[in-house]
Amino acid sequence: RWDNSAMSITYNDAEGIAAMRVAGRLGSEVLDYLTPFIQPGITTNEIDRLAAEYMVEQGTTSATVGYMGASSVPFPKSLCTSVNHVVCHGIPNDKPLKKGDVMNIDVTVVKDGWFGDNSRMFVIGDASIAARRLCALTYEAMWHGILQVRPGAHLGDVGHAIQKFAEGHGFSVVREFCGHGVGRHFHEDPQVLHYGRPGTLEELKPGMIFTIEPMINAGKRDIKEDARGGQYDGWTIVTRDHSLSAQWEHSVLVTETGYEVLTLSAASPAPPPFVTATKT
Repeated sequence: RWDNSAMSITYNDAEGIAAMRVAGRLGSEVLDYLTPFIQPGITTNEIDRLAAEYMVEQGTTSATVGYMGASSVPFPKSLCTSVNHVVCHGIPNDKPLKKGDVMNIDVTVVKDGWFGDNSRMFVIGDASIAARRLCALTYEAMWHGILQVRPGAHLGDVGHAIQKFAEGHGFSVVREFCGHGVGRHFHEDPQVLHYGRPGTLEELKPGMIFTIEPMINAGKRDIKEDARGGQYDGWTIVTRDHSLSAQWEHSVLVTETGYEVLTLSAASPAPPPFVTATKT
């Protein structure tokens, strides 16, 4: 759905990396700011409005407003809100969130021409054990992927680690959407699959920056466009079996010795216990 037109992989220099650290932190700070507001009764339109106002304050713009990608319809909002069985690209609306919902908020800000892309899951009130487990294990799956990032490793190593962990817990991995290079463009090469075989696909080299953003379903991996009200909105993707879906996203730099997570800020969720550092 997001357009990933043919480009070559960018290897960022020190200046580009510094700019992406700023963009990544600012993107994460939008999610920090929104967190206290996300309670039962708030609408996703209100969340979108709060985010848009905050972006003005921090001196960023939203990458999603008016974005076309491969859709025939420009995306109308400042962020994506994907609730319950919505896999990705949910459009904010006037429906209030209710206790027990789970929601992904996906934010990409632009700062001085550089894109900071990240997303988090939010549990609204007291959700079921199954819903909380899906959110927690999807977060761990993303980090299992991040831990594979180092020079000489391959993108297939990242995808394999995520797939093995998710499927090992009885979940399924969405295949149709993937992570992507990010920098001076919203979506760049390479594509970062969240499934795969070790040692396959592109070799990782210092200066590469890309997102790792697994979409994990509680049920089967099959998805479809949402046709609520009998028509498609051009964006919203849901699970075919109506099962819950979760997603987390960080933007990650390949360093000389390992990885650095760029989309971190003061209130970012702590890494899982098996992760000892956010950069190596």
